[in-house]
Amino acid sequence: MTLSDTDPSELEFTDAERVFDGMGVSRGIAIGVVHRHDADAITVAEYCVPKGQVGAEKARFAAAVDRAGAEIGTMRTAAAGLDGSAAEELGYLLDAYQAMLHGSRLVRGVERRIETEHLNAEAAVNQEIADIARSFEAMEDAYLAARVVDIRDIGRRLLRSLTNTTYRPFSVLPRHAVIVAEELTPADTALLDPRRVAGLATVLGGAESHTAIMARSLGLPAVLGAAGLMRSVRPLQTVIVDGGAGRVIVNPSAATLTAYRKKRADYLRFRRTLARLKDVPAVTRDGARILLQANVELPGEVESVLAAGAEGVGLLRSEFLYMNRDDLPGEEEQTAVLTTLVQRMNGRPVTVRTLDVGGDKLARSLGVVPGPNPALGLRAVRLCLSRPELLETQLSAMLRASAFGPLRILVPMISTVEEIRAVREIMENVARRLSRAGIKIAEPMPPLGVMIEVPGAALAADALSWHADFFAIGTNDLTQYTLAIDRADESVAHLYNPLHPAVLRLIQFSAQAALRARIPVSVCGEVAGDPRFAALLLGLGIRDLSMSATNIPVVKQRIRSIDLVAATRRARVIMDQSDSARIAHLLDSFNEGEG
Repeated sequence: MTLSDTDPSELEFTDAERVFDGMGVSRGIAIGVVHRHDADAITVAEYCVPKGQVGAEKARFAAAVDRAGAEIGTMRTAAAGLDGSAAEELGYLLDAYQAMLHGSRLVRGVERRIETEHLNAEAAVNQEIADIARSFEAMEDAYLAARVVDIRDIGRRLLRSLTNTTYRPFSVLPRHAVIVAEELTPADTALLDPRRVAGLATVLGGAESHTAIMARSLGLPAVLGAAGLMRSVRPLQTVIVDGGAGRVIVNPSAATLTAYRKKRADYLRFRRTLARLKDVPAVTRDGARILLQANVELPGEVESVLAAGAEGVGLLRSEFLYMNRDDLPGEEEQTAVLTTLVQRMNGRPVTVRTLDVGGDKLARSLGVVPGPNPALGLRAVRLCLSRPELLETQLSAMLRASAFGPLRILVPMISTVEEIRAVREIMENVARRLSRAGIKIAEPMPPLGVMIEVPGAALAADALSWHADFFAIGTNDLTQYTLAIDRADESVAHLYNPLHPAVLRLIQFSAQAALRARIPVSVCGEVAGDPRFAALLLGLGIRDLSMSATNIPVVKQRIRSIDLVAATRRARVIMDQSDSARIAHLLDSFNEGEG
């Protein structure tokens, strides 16, 4: 629903303080005035095109596609003027937009509707966008489902082109503007000038959306998913956006304003302190060296990864190569992207995870029929082993990129020794093929690791350690599978608890198996980026943590305050417990005592 769809009688303006909770997707505190960004509603007629005019209608649509493509090309050029990672992030996004305008499912679908249903181009675009959006929204993977915003943005651009509608967002803004919208496209977000915009808040959107990524790249405090917000704000009202707590406060009281001004000053002072840690090693008080790396969704994040002081990429999710397209990326394309990323990391290690999709995710491009329970079905390594050509292409690209810098290969969803052995055999065959072709790869070959994210893998960690070169413990899925809880299901999400004793024992068992086999082991789930868990993970023997780049400074600060001997003793006490509440108390009291 957009504001234009809202009945004016439903608007709830008041001078009282109003608080709205959503998802904090970009840290920081913004205090400013409301600038309402109402969606550019485009009303289009739907009518039947006479058979003799179908060709002309298709030509009209093709011309609109060309105009939209030219507009995106102009934006692509302008994107170079943005700072750092924001420029590259928008560049990748606009490349995806261009791909959606050339021979894609969207274009073919609109042409088919014009030709077979005799729909006018505007109506065909509306119907095709709605159909694609429904399929994306049904996906279980949050990152893929969030791409629906990109699809709708392309639809709006095509409709504006077909109807010659002028669009100039944010041409006039008050100082310290806080953008409040039903939904904000990532391309619109990229137009925001951080010198004039204090922050943003929307009713729709999620943490995995490009809009969230762009907000983080621009350093703008942002809260998405604040239900009811648009019904309660007027232009120029005072508003506070707390991107850490996920809270929006409209028309704050004098006391609230005073409190948040102090909180903002404290936050800025804290950020300056953390910035000074960029080149300082993560070393405990008693001298233990901890490796802090970054999880990366898109190559455009590399600059923010380096700026945060990351010592490498601990997890590169390769799914971005398959986004927003009907065809599959070839070996040359994947090699070029991975090589560029490895080179930009300038000698720092990069761990690339093989494709982790399946079930109802990307089912159209992969030709996979969704099973009754996609989370437990044909996905990740299972899908790749059933379609060896997918894995061979990825492994070939990774091996070729390894010639340009340290690279490790990580395999997700492993549950048996046979799976990792099969992957290694394919990798060795690919390496021999590349060698015969005279193509250089790293010597020795890149390490091949296992992602421990299902209980079966954790319980078989001793056996797996004989066949893997390293472990990476994915605590998100490990917790979800161990406790049989879907975090996306609001009715049971409160039961998701990484401090459940069963989850901790699986982490401990995996870490000890790796240490016995003398192979590296890391944690790359959400707990790695939460300073609350740092002492416990270190106490369990973990010396390598991978997280969102934005969390590295605060985790580093916590590590530098930890006494590892004391943390190890506390971890032993915690592992003797059988009650999650008791475990939480022991951990929190240790953190408070350590300071």
